[in-house]
Amino acid sequence: MNSALNISLKSFSRRLLRHDNYYFVCRHALRRSFSDIQSISVVYSEYGDPNKVLKSEQKVINGPLKSGEVLVKMMMAPVNPSDINMIEGSYFLKPPLPAIVGNEGVAEVMEVGADVQALKAGDWVIPNQAGFGTWRTHAVAKSMDLKRICNDIPPLSAATIAVNPCTAYRMLKDFVSLKPGDVVMQNSANSAVGQSVIQIAKAWDVRTVNIVRDRENLDELVEQLKSMGADHVVTEEFSRKPAMKDLIKSLGKPPKLAFNGVGGKSATELLRHLGQKGIMVTYGGMSRQPVIVPTGVFIFKEVSCIGYWNSQWNYENAESLERDKMFDELCQMIRECRLLPPPSEIYNLDNYAQAVESAMSGFQGKKKVLTMEDF
Repeated sequence: MNSALNISLKSFSRRLLRHDNYYFVCRHALRRSFSDIQSISVVYSEYGDPNKVLKSEQKVINGPLKSGEVLVKMMMAPVNPSDINMIEGSYFLKPPLPAIVGNEGVAEVMEVGADVQALKAGDWVIPNQAGFGTWRTHAVAKSMDLKRICNDIPPLSAATIAVNPCTAYRMLKDFVSLKPGDVVMQNSANSAVGQSVIQIAKAWDVRTVNIVRDRENLDELVEQLKSMGADHVVTEEFSRKPAMKDLIKSLGKPPKLAFNGVGGKSATELLRHLGQKGIMVTYGGMSRQPVIVPTGVFIFKEVSCIGYWNSQWNYENAESLERDKMFDELCQMIRECRLLPPPSEIYNLDNYAQAVESAMSGFQGKKKVLTMEDF
């Protein structure tokens, strides 16, 4: 090689290296101070119709971080029924107003303050409890308010793991000791919780009887749920006919456990088909009708009715090994493609109003999910 050319290349390389180091130092310094980070949030200052009371708000996040604090960038956050109910003021939890919307989502750690041992830059985290406010681009939070989640699963799975899959997991785990071949029954089987029940039960060799509302695309829905592992899918109307009793008899053993996310007549039918001393767990009330227990079923079948609220379980088990075990098992199911995220429609955060309107329009086949990747 020509010596002059060789010297020139070495000189260029040294300049490039100095440039790269300078760029790295400057970028690192900016990241540590982050005084110029504009956080965009979706907030509400009064309870009411989400289509009317929500607004976008910009706020500058100032550094440096205090001891125990973490700076995160939100990646994705779903639009859940609990989010809508909190905005309306009808949910049990009512955060102080004004409040940032969003109970669930996944974020990436950008920077950690002093004395933060459990997290580091690059980790993915989810809120430790409900009410975190996930519909925003950035947040500074105490490390204890965040839980590290594995970052080798799809972001959509991480963003939607904490509510519906965990609800399904705990209901399948905590009320009846299920064995392979046992039967569970549920209404609202096409909901995100229902789909998680189907997939987790399949992974545990537990059979499912799934009840859905009749609709125009029923055949398509039935095929979708069966592809996830559903053993039987029937309509609410079918569950009230004598043919439902024949179906239950054909299983060889009656359901030991039922999950109710609807209430009203739908819950009553679940109770009628439960086995002796069966348990019905209520986790939702889409119909907004009370749960009515037939007297004969209550007395002669000795059924039990109990409620489950995932936020309360999380509060009571925030630091438990059982909670860690649950997330480890769910993440492994995701890696093995045995637990898929719900079919979703992705909206940029600045299109939150469209996502909310669509989520509230009824008969939705896809969950609405906000993404912050463009911010």
